[in-house]
Amino acid sequence: MSKTSNVFIIEDHPIVREGLAAFFESRGHFKVSGAASNLDEAKKLLSKEMPDILLIDIQLEDGLGLHIISWLKGNIKQNEKLPVLAVYSTFDDFVHVNAALGLGVMVYMNKRRGASELEKAILQALEGKKYIDDTVEAKLNIAKDLLSLLTNREAEILILVNSGLSNKQIASQLGISVRTVQNIIYIIYAKTGINSRQKLQEL
Repeated sequence: MSKTSNVFIIEDHPIVREGLAAFFESRGHFKVSGAASNLDEAKKLLSKEMPDILLIDIQLEDGLGLHIISWLKGNIKQNEKLPVLAVYSTFDDFVHVNAALGLGVMVYMNKRRGASELEKAILQALEGKKYIDDTVEAKLNIAKDLLSLLTNREAEILILVNSGLSNKQIASQLGISVRTVQNIIYIIYAKTGINSRQKLQEL
């Protein structure tokens, strides 16, 4: 690849952040233009210069890394374009993956995968091709198949359960009774063959 692409890394673990930066710098066709450990720091740095690639960890000390995408879309300058968005995270559940893809993420990879595979994915994304980790994609497809079995309300509650909300929190958010939430969860169990809340949250 002839063009050098600027990479900005948002990662709260110093060893991972520094390791990724060293790896990309060693490849010859990347330059690390900046790195941040949290959203606040990332916003300050990204407001000065837009990279070609934005590598995002999801869980940061001051919020979800995905929030930076909405911030970028609202603060991008007229002559700039959004960077290629890549997620490198331990989260591989339906809620986080689906949210990321909905925000325009081109690469979604679990941290079980190594830097070389991440590089391959990013190079592919720079050519306009989406790359989703095989294990992540398998989970995403299973969840989509399960959602197709459910009514809109049941699917909505499944996603909220998957997000880690309690029955009481779900009831409050949807304006329904806790008993109704419980009944719908039992219906979800019956339709999907899943028999525990923990397994629902692993989707």
